[in-house]
Amino acid sequence: MEVLKHECGVAMVRLLKPLEYYHQKYGTWMYGLNKLYLLMEKQHNRGQEGAGLACVKLEANPGEEYMFRERAMGTGAITEIFDAVHQHYKDLPPGKLNNPLFAKTNLPFAGELYMGHLRYSTTGKSGISYIHPFLRRNNWRAKNLALCGNFNLTNVNDIFEEITTIGQHPRKYADTYIMLEQMGHRLDREVERLYQKFEGEGLRGMDITHAIEANVDLSNVLKRCAPSWDGGYVICGLTGSGESFSVRDPWGIRPAFYYVDDEILILASERPVIQTAMNVQAEDIRELDPGQAIFISKAGEFRASQIIEPKENKACSFERIYFSRGSDIDIYKERKRLGKNLVPAILKAVENDLNHTVFSFIPNTAEVAYFGMQEGLNEYLNKLKKEWIADRNHLLQEDELEQILSMRVRCEKVAIKDIKLRTFIAEGNSRNDLAAHVYDITYGSIVPDADNLVVIDDSIVRGTTLRQSIIGILDRLHPKKIVIVSSSPQVRYPDYYGIDMSRMNEFIAFKAAVALLKDRGREDILLDAYRKAKKQQAKKSEEIVNYVKEIYAPFTDEEISDKMAELLTPVGTRAKVEIVYQTLEGLHASCPNHPGDWYFSGDYPTPGGARMVNEAFIHYVEEEFMNK
Repeated sequence: MEVLKHECGVAMVRLLKPLEYYHQKYGTWMYGLNKLYLLMEKQHNRGQEGAGLACVKLEANPGEEYMFRERAMGTGAITEIFDAVHQHYKDLPPGKLNNPLFAKTNLPFAGELYMGHLRYSTTGKSGISYIHPFLRRNNWRAKNLALCGNFNLTNVNDIFEEITTIGQHPRKYADTYIMLEQMGHRLDREVERLYQKFEGEGLRGMDITHAIEANVDLSNVLKRCAPSWDGGYVICGLTGSGESFSVRDPWGIRPAFYYVDDEILILASERPVIQTAMNVQAEDIRELDPGQAIFISKAGEFRASQIIEPKENKACSFERIYFSRGSDIDIYKERKRLGKNLVPAILKAVENDLNHTVFSFIPNTAEVAYFGMQEGLNEYLNKLKKEWIADRNHLLQEDELEQILSMRVRCEKVAIKDIKLRTFIAEGNSRNDLAAHVYDITYGSIVPDADNLVVIDDSIVRGTTLRQSIIGILDRLHPKKIVIVSSSPQVRYPDYYGIDMSRMNEFIAFKAAVALLKDRGREDILLDAYRKAKKQQAKKSEEIVNYVKEIYAPFTDEEISDKMAELLTPVGTRAKVEIVYQTLEGLHASCPNHPGDWYFSGDYPTPGGARMVNEAFIHYVEEEFMNK
């Protein structure tokens, strides 16, 4: 019901044949550019604050540009950047526009390497200068670097100190800039290593340049840089000389998939977008392994290399619940299982009264979990029907048969998203009044004062939309009881690896736990956890303990859910409101290959996560209790 800003999306295209090959076979030399557009458009859900693309042309002559970039901000950024690219071609006569030899020699963005990025800010920093890809320029082609990524680092301070210690001076204090300078420095060293090597072998002039470009090994760069990165990431890069790479974090937190044949290599954050772009099957696509990188040389030679030893698998479960497209075959099945696993808790909430309960979903991203919930409910109902028939020791009469056959799960579309709030309405009361009308209800879809209403969502994080809009709107149908169901567990902790969840007081679960401590006169637990967190600030990250867990420890999941329902129910609501959450056990049973659950459990996969959650908690306590 509330939009979470997620980690970004990446896309790479490496053409393995000359442009004229694609023009002859597919009718256009823009084959790679078109594939990049499709990959980015199909991942637009992963970033709507901005987008950018970079291109490298392999056969440019000295004095000609060979590295191009276009960036834009806003929800229409993908269209804007590709429109800007095509503006370069709009006045060309057909003879030149449709000539791949002319294009590769004269036209910008007519290259063999493409890289695209979709951005959601997780740092709060905005503006065109923060839109990927980032460029580091040099008059040696091999030292030019374009970088983009789906990542968030938890130890930017450490990396900043590392690179400034050796004399570098980053222009901005932002993780992407710092990473760019760190990798750029190592790329310089790699090129200089090769220069000395080939100079010692007697090469001179352009011969030494060509030898360097044919032998640059970006694995040397990554092996020096990546071990210092604490966080979840997929980093992609291009050099001006035509080497490209993509590397994944050793915990497998962030996802990346790739497809390669004799014509093309493409990489994206999600598997089904590659299936769509290339019309291939899921089994044709490989997932980048944790700690692994793929490299494509200037000559188009593909190789995979283990850059960092893989750590314990902590692949992000939120990808499966919410962020990735549900059209992926495995994600679709997992989301259905998430809904199905909730059936026992839902039946308990409505006291097994299916005759007087209507089931629905909000928003559309919860639809697949809703289908799974339906399946589970139908299985339960079929079991009841069998038991009822078995209990009859006589031939069923027609009215009895009709009664059995009429038993069904009642499913309705009770709410429809109707409007989008406009940002020009800034005044609080007006905005809140509009928020109450974001969804339209389907009048007559339930029996007033008799039916329960169960609505499934994929996640409840802040609860703002529930409180300001959803519960009040659903209450207009006059249900006896409203049950809000979350297909994910209670989100209790900030993420720090890409999702825009960073402040403790944003989480309704945390607010509920603090409210329960206050209700029971146990605020000492809050302050004791604060003192423990403060005491360990000077410790190494590997020694940090997540003391925020102590805030939740005195309570059951049900107690916290009940308090959340109390906090989120608007004054004047007639129906009783209950919130039912997925359990951690249900999550792991549904998504067994993606056990990363730190936002639910507090078990951070990297040392930096535990440090940052304690810092967020310290900030919360000092702001809420110490400065008043």
